[in-house]
Amino acid sequence: MSPTNQHIDSLIELCKKGNQSAQLEVYNRYYHAMYNTAFRIVKNSFEAEDIMQDSFLTAFTKLESLKDIKTFGGWLKRIVVNNSIHHFNKNSKYEDVPYDTVMYKIEDTDVDINEDEESNAQAKYVLKMMNTLKDSYRIALTLHLIEGYDYEEMSSIMNVSYANCRTTISRAKESLRQKLQQVV
Repeated sequence: MSPTNQHIDSLIELCKKGNQSAQLEVYNRYYHAMYNTAFRIVKNSFEAEDIMQDSFLTAFTKLESLKDIKTFGGWLKRIVVNNSIHHFNKNSKYEDVPYDTVMYKIEDTDVDINEDEESNAQAKYVLKMMNTLKDSYRIALTLHLIEGYDYEEMSSIMNVSYANCRTTISRAKESLRQKLQQVV
């Protein structure tokens, strides 16, 4: 059986043994989603690429600390999110990415361009409005609505209290609502 046809569990076991072709296969399976996760937070293609690469290196070197192989995807995503937020907070100079670039990089969304143009346009517009929110609101909504983290996970990722996390999400949603209603 070639690595391309193997189940992720057996690939991870091979990665633990240092098998480079298994590492490449794991990388190929996850890099789009991990790139998009980093990109949504840092909003810079080159930085997202670097973060993703660093996260894979971290994951491959710390595979022994992974307790359950079945949680590899979530574990890797958590590494990417933590690295992205750390990088975002470290960089005081923030460079905006044009909206068109953002939409072309989001490849793992559930919006199908061919199915419904109106809902696709609405989704693009909501994402565009999310990008106009202040950074703390944008990151909080991205983690909660797009990445699917709950309040407890978000509060530990963002280094804020549970109550502060809930308040931030609530305020971010309200701010987004107001921006969306201004146009209507």
